[in-house]
Amino acid sequence: MAKLIVILADQLSPALPSLREAKGDDVILLAEVKQEASYVKHHKHKIILLFSAMRHFAEVLRQQDRNVIYLDYQQGFGSITSAVEHSLKKYPKLSGIMLTECGEYRLAQEIKAWQQAFDLPVNILEDDRFLCSASMFAKWADGRKQLRMEYFYREMRRYTGLLLDAKQQPVGGQWNFDKANRKSPPAELKAVAPLQFKPDEITTDVIKLVQQNFADNPGSADNFCYAVTGKQAREAFKHFVKEQLAKFGDYQDAMVLDEPFLFHSICSVYLNCGLLDVRWMCQKVEAAYQEDNVAINAAEGFIRQLIGWREYVRGLYWLLMPEYKERNFLKAKRPLPGFYWHGKTKMRCMQQAVSHTMTHAYSHHIQRLMITGNFALLSGLDVAEVTDWYLAVYADAYEWVELPNTLGMALFADEGVLASKPYAASGAYINRMSNYCQNCHYKVKESTGEGACPFNALYWDFLARNEDKLGGNARMQLAYKNWYNKTSEQQQALRDKADEYLINLEQL
Repeated sequence: MAKLIVILADQLSPALPSLREAKGDDVILLAEVKQEASYVKHHKHKIILLFSAMRHFAEVLRQQDRNVIYLDYQQGFGSITSAVEHSLKKYPKLSGIMLTECGEYRLAQEIKAWQQAFDLPVNILEDDRFLCSASMFAKWADGRKQLRMEYFYREMRRYTGLLLDAKQQPVGGQWNFDKANRKSPPAELKAVAPLQFKPDEITTDVIKLVQQNFADNPGSADNFCYAVTGKQAREAFKHFVKEQLAKFGDYQDAMVLDEPFLFHSICSVYLNCGLLDVRWMCQKVEAAYQEDNVAINAAEGFIRQLIGWREYVRGLYWLLMPEYKERNFLKAKRPLPGFYWHGKTKMRCMQQAVSHTMTHAYSHHIQRLMITGNFALLSGLDVAEVTDWYLAVYADAYEWVELPNTLGMALFADEGVLASKPYAASGAYINRMSNYCQNCHYKVKESTGEGACPFNALYWDFLARNEDKLGGNARMQLAYKNWYNKTSEQQQALRDKADEYLINLEQL
């Protein structure tokens, strides 16, 4: 008998397991619902992306003669559960519900109640769009004292066969070329922008809907230019491989004034909602290396982000939720400053990272980790507020990927489960990896006194106030040695300056 196939907004993949299993008489449901659009204050671009991509995906399914129910936002359904209830009433003879496992613990708990609520069998299929299932990750993690990404990544390389030679050894003689991804940007470096797309009629209608219903959300709807179909997303990724990937290898961690993308693909925006396939992407990058179009540090660096980091954080999320979300090892509770939402700050690096975020619903991983994340870490900003901010403002953010990256990596709130040490840095790191400091109100080489860079005093204060928790960390010993080598007068001056900044965060 026919079933109801539920497709979620981040499952817009033709090869989705529940679509592969669907029969000709099954009914396919896609719904724009209030709860998913508003549980955090999502950036306008993210809502436009998902609603438009969902509508385009529904059109493709209809062209395949699938029986599609599409419930748009203006029909007023509050939750995916209410949309399912509506569909089952419309088709009372349906024998069950089938869907692919969702990406957020919160929604998974809601879906678990469907079988009892609707008195129908609910078949939840494993999401094999990911290379590593939750059970596979749990098996890898079992018995390990430390769950380090590097060792997981090597297993994934062996599992996929990517960038391995005939003897199953890593091409280039080593597993990881991360040190070759950290070049500082030269003055003459010219960015290559990712491919952009003009909104079509469907997207234009969605833009109007978002302007009317989400006027107070971050960002503007007027400059939306993301891909909204699988075909467009593949074109965008091919452009990246051909035009950007070679330079991405060297300058993956670099930041340049007024360059929001530099050589980054922004493919996470498309991959995380299902418009791209991770296997296809990796094959394209591996082929570019094999054809001598890009160096090993570019190919390996990109593939590491996909089959290493991305799969690792997803596995960690499902292994440790729901308790993981409540962790706050450093007891960070300071309210989030307003400039995280409007970008009006004299700190040029923060102004750049936040303005890029608000304009594009995107900033690259170093801006997220070492600018907005680093500042939140050093200032002791409230973990829940910070994680909600990251979830709200980025078009590629879903809790399975956002929470471990923010709570674990950026904020060290998980006590080192994900990262072996806090990613804490002074202004010197920002100065080395960007040209932001050349144009800043603050003096990056000053730590105290008028106009000193806030990152400097806050860095030393972070070490001092968390010494009981971090002083025994083996990877923090050099930092603490440098702190102990300062005179008591120098230490006090740094802490006084940090207090001044912390009291006046909104004025920085």
